Amino acid sequence: MSVAGRAKLDHYRGKNVFVTGDTGFKGSWLCLWLLSLGAKVTGYALPFAKNEHFDACGLSRRIRHIDGDVRDAERLERAMRKARPEIAFHLAAQPLVLESYKEPAETFDVNVVGTVSFLDAVRSCGPVRAAVVVTTDKVYQNPEDGAAFAETDPLGGADPYSASKAAAEIVVQSYTKSFFTDRNSSAVASARAGNVIGGGDFAQHRIVPDCVRALWAGRPIVVRNPGSVRPWQHVLEPLFGYLLLGASLLTKGNECSGAWNFGSSPAHARTVLELAHEFVAEWGFGTVTYNSSKNSAPHEARYLRLNSAKAARRLGWRPVLGFNESVRNTVDEYRAMESAPKDALYKDRMRRIREFETRIA
Repeated sequence: MSVAGRAKLDHYRGKNVFVTGDTGFKGSWLCLWLLSLGAKVTGYALPFAKNEHFDACGLSRRIRHIDGDVRDAERLERAMRKARPEIAFHLAAQPLVLESYKEPAETFDVNVVGTVSFLDAVRSCGPVRAAVVVTTDKVYQNPEDGAAFAETDPLGGADPYSASKAAAEIVVQSYTKSFFTDRNSSAVASARAGNVIGGGDFAQHRIVPDCVRALWAGRPIVVRNPGSVRPWQHVLEPLFGYLLLGASLLTKGNECSGAWNFGSSPAHARTVLELAHEFVAEWGFGTVTYNSSKNSAPHEARYLRLNSAKAARRLGWRPVLGFNESVRNTVDEYRAMESAPKDALYKDRMRRIREFETRIA
């Protein structure tokens, strides 16, 4: 890691940090990285599932986890007030497009009301100096022309998930202008990342977890939208952006408020089918198939790309892992989960984080 990057991340040493959604895929990796930086972490989320990434890494023994729903504003505020964090990250969400079609009301409730509850808790807890709200690359009004979205592009959302996250962005904008404007208030920003891959994701209807479940069961991988193009990136790439953004909010305040993109290089965008084939190649065996006939499946965006020039220019963030290396690392991380005991998996993840830090220019 560069001297500048290490200096920024050193701001987390000894700090109290609050993470909603700590038991999720990205949340658990974020907690691991914060622990490696010497932070004192409190997490807040629904009860974690046995043998998923949070549990497999033994994080319940290494951070203070509180069971809770982000829509429970009073419980969330009590938890944050007790933790007394200087910085808070909001990752708790209903994160799946297809699930949002099945449960649209709950999706809007979790993603919009949950964000309101988080920001109200930040307002009420004096020690919080910085807050990062994590949304998605799907918040943009998407004409499907393949162009990369910049932070100034219009918000939108054809499906309930995308619309709920765009609405959460508007909530962040509103709260920032209404409550977080003076020098003594918390500095708040939102972070938008692309399609993230990495070991430990077991969500339904995501291509990499679908690949892993099929390969472990000895079944062919069935690809739902083979031609859809996504800005695939390894989970540590956007997390580094979130950490840089949080540290910049701590040191520079409202100067760093607003929206930030953390997407992969345009050269690393690939179709879902290409990702599945690359995953099988790295895994060493398996077959890939897809249904080429038209069907009545719910709409999902065909093209998604992000322009991350702002993060490169102002935060010094840029992606460092190529597409093939990201897939290879992801396969290795799932392999490590097949038989490793919790302490060994925790050490494996910490080693991978340290190795990634050496790649950051």
